Amino acid sequence: MRIVTWNVNSVRSREERLLRWLDAFSPEVLCLQELKCEDPEFPWKSVEARGYTAAVFGQKTYNGVAILSRLELADVTRGLADGDPDEQARLIAATVAGIRVVCVYVPNGSEVGSAKYAYKRAWLKRLRTWLDRHADPHAPLVLCGDLNIAPDARDVGRPAAWRDTVLYSDEMTHDLAEVSAWGLNDAFRRHRPEPGIFSWWDYRAGGFPKNDGLRIDHVLATAAVRTVDAFADRNERMGDKPSDHVPVGIVLATAAN
Repeated sequence: MRIVTWNVNSVRSREERLLRWLDAFSPEVLCLQELKCEDPEFPWKSVEARGYTAAVFGQKTYNGVAILSRLELADVTRGLADGDPDEQARLIAATVAGIRVVCVYVPNGSEVGSAKYAYKRAWLKRLRTWLDRHADPHAPLVLCGDLNIAPDARDVGRPAAWRDTVLYSDEMTHDLAEVSAWGLNDAFRRHRPEPGIFSWWDYRAGGFPKNDGLRIDHVLATAAVRTVDAFADRNERMGDKPSDHVPVGIVLATAAN
């Protein structure tokens, strides 16, 4: 069983690429971020034609998250449910084959010291509170998505250039560690410990050809989730109209393993 995360950067603009990727790889679960559309505009029929059920939490123009599954989706919830009037569509959760799958899109933060940066840090605290209130660290759970944080130097093409930015800093590493301390492990790093595996490259200044990338898309899992492999599909950054992110995933153990 494969669980994959992908910031598609507008599902309408990348619909053809999304469907082509589903045809080629057919993961059991695909978590999408940055849909940039409301629920009625999501390509429901095209996704369903490929054998997927979708749970969607869309938002006009910005944000938006979804979980696509070839298996039954149960107990779907949307948002942080903490009483905050925040309307940004950044979290959706569902249970798939006994595993709680949580798809998140963490705010970028814009610039260190800005109001958006403060919102990012506050949102990460709210995410930890959501886990405390709504999930069990001893049960099978996978939290994945565009977390907009590169945890350490292995995850950054040019660490000195990116240091102390909204994507790579001691504060961001600390905030991610606070979320992970709930009971999450970096399932990707367990299988791919080597440096230089990235999930995002800036469109500007030849980021991809220069491999000036960062690993900011993550798959975190509780100890109850047994994994056998992990991957990042770098090829998806090539070709016509790619997202600036690529799919990142884990392979779960099955009875056959």
